Amino acid sequence: MGGVVGKSESPETKLEAKMVEAMQQRASKGTTIKSFNSIILKFPKIDHTLRKCKAIFEQFDEDSNGAIDHEELKKCLHKLQVCFTEEEIEDLFKACDMNEDMGIKFNEFIVLLCLVYLLKDNATEFEAKSRMGVPNLEATFETLVDAFVLLDKNKDGYVSKTEMVQAINESGERSSGPIATKRFEEMDWDKNGSVSFKEFLFAFTTWVGIEEVGDNDEHR
Repeated sequence: MGGVVGKSESPETKLEAKMVEAMQQRASKGTTIKSFNSIILKFPKIDHTLRKCKAIFEQFDEDSNGAIDHEELKKCLHKLQVCFTEEEIEDLFKACDMNEDMGIKFNEFIVLLCLVYLLKDNATEFEAKSRMGVPNLEATFETLVDAFVLLDKNKDGYVSKTEMVQAINESGERSSGPIATKRFEEMDWDKNGSVSFKEFLFAFTTWVGIEEVGDNDEHR
């Protein structure tokens, strides 16, 4: 069923609807990324930039328990000067708390920041990069948005298995079918046959080697 052009699911929350709409608008502008291989080549640079977010994460994790709770998230968004309603903050928290343990771990925090970037993209509100002290963060998030746009061939705000196969085919991979299937399964967290930008981001943090707040991070 992976070849469905218009997927039947509807966004679960107003926040997800906004994300889909924002991604559709971005997709209409096209992408600077030419192939899936070129995304892979960017992994080390993206990994390096995202790991620099650890200091920001620790700043907002006020009780130093390795997770940002609901109140800490509200303070974080206030500090970054991005305005969300209570409902949107609740939706954002639930969306990024993938393991539902009532706390945003480091990898979930990266996804959250990128979603905020997407949603606030057209406002200057997300010049927060200067406040957060990670110079390439905005460019890195832009690369992630571009990568998703490359995969989302029909520009509906989701990636299907067929689209993933097509993207990897275009990269010239000899065994594109199995590779695409594996990558798609890694992205499709809820196993509903389509991948949202949020799911793509979670998979991406895994691909570049960022776990929750793993032992690897302690050395870097």
